[in-house]
Amino acid sequence: MNSNENQMPETVNPGTEQKREELFGARYAGFWMRFWAYLLDLLVVVSVKWLVIHPIFRFSGLSLTEDKIYAPITVASAVVFYGYFVLMTKFFGQTLGKMVFGLRVVPVNHPGPLKWSTVLFREWIVRYVCVTISAIYIIVAFTPKKQGVHDLFADTVVIHERSQEPVYPYYEPA
Repeated sequence: MNSNENQMPETVNPGTEQKREELFGARYAGFWMRFWAYLLDLLVVVSVKWLVIHPIFRFSGLSLTEDKIYAPITVASAVVFYGYFVLMTKFFGQTLGKMVFGLRVVPVNHPGPLKWSTVLFREWIVRYVCVTISAIYIIVAFTPKKQGVHDLFADTVVIHERSQEPVYPYYEPA
């Protein structure tokens, strides 16, 4: 076995310059930052639903008013909702809401990009439970690393991407 195989890669996620050792000094995203990012994500999902899914259903003559759990509109809405969170988190490490607020999902126990199994578990299975029992989201406010139930089970944290940049850089006059 090669000695280089056991070394940790330099970067946490592709597309960032954040080093693995800096993850432990990173600022964790708290409840309110994540809440606003989630609301923005919901706005994106609802917009896609109303601008894409609803016109397709109207054009094809499918019902938009069925309330059954397996109604076509319900299934299509669920695919858009969960697909958005799964695909954005897997390929970018963040959703559009997290991008706007400068947040990123990173794994706790291994360097590199998020694995498919982690993303599917976090964004699909555990998010289903959290959406069903909305009060569970408040746990973010009380854990040391600001982790929600979905983060705890998936071994992830949400951090501020630009946590290492000074807010007011020191300026020395000439």
